[in-house]
Amino acid sequence: MAAAQLTTSSLSTRNLPSFHGLRASPVKIASCQQTRSGGLSQRFFRGLSVKAATVVAPKYTTLKPLGDRVLVKINTAEEKTTGGILLPTTAQTKPQGGEVVAVGEGRTIGKNKIDISVGNGAKVVYSKYAGTEVEFNGTSHLILKEDDIVGILETDDVKDLKPLNDRVLIKVAEAEEKTAGGLLLSESSKEKPSIGTVIAVGPGPLDEEGNRKPLSITPGNTVLYSKYAGNDFKGADGSNYIALRASDVMAVLA
Repeated sequence: MAAAQLTTSSLSTRNLPSFHGLRASPVKIASCQQTRSGGLSQRFFRGLSVKAATVVAPKYTTLKPLGDRVLVKINTAEEKTTGGILLPTTAQTKPQGGEVVAVGEGRTIGKNKIDISVGNGAKVVYSKYAGTEVEFNGTSHLILKEDDIVGILETDDVKDLKPLNDRVLIKVAEAEEKTAGGLLLSESSKEKPSIGTVIAVGPGPLDEEGNRKPLSITPGNTVLYSKYAGNDFKGADGSNYIALRASDVMAVLA
């Protein structure tokens, strides 16, 4: 795949689906000013807002990722609930997906040249804390490694996610509603399941020569996975899904 670059005229204005997840948000720190009165030190603190994103000056009209990096235009945050209630900024769901607008030239492993596996226009889901946020031409973007892309999503439903590399998509088992003694559990006391059914798997990681190594996990397997691994998503039908690396799957249940 040939390397691509982003220009201000190539930005898409199409509405994109939003994904549940987290990314960096503005952080606040306090500035300190000290005065001395009557021999006593007095400190006054003022709130100072620091924006996490790197702002690219308007004079730059092209942003081209290098190597195996990808530039993603971040989806906008949800401003309303499904019932139409407006959400305050602090309660809005942070996007975890967007559209690829430029890709690097790829990388070399062994003697093989490996191209980027996603192309311009692909709608992708990425890891929660991946990449560097950049504000370019007034729009939020993310520069991240190709390996930080979890998968490609061509519909609005996460169950249709196509995992990349060594990623696995799992439909999470329902949490237990009752204790062994028959007592009903409240939502806050239900233990988060770490068992689920494999829905889709990626093509596998690259070995030292740049060849794909297929995963031993297959769709339909019931698996036990690490409790705090991966990225959580909510499907259109209300079911819970998780996308994680195959190495975070600990066992296949039968």
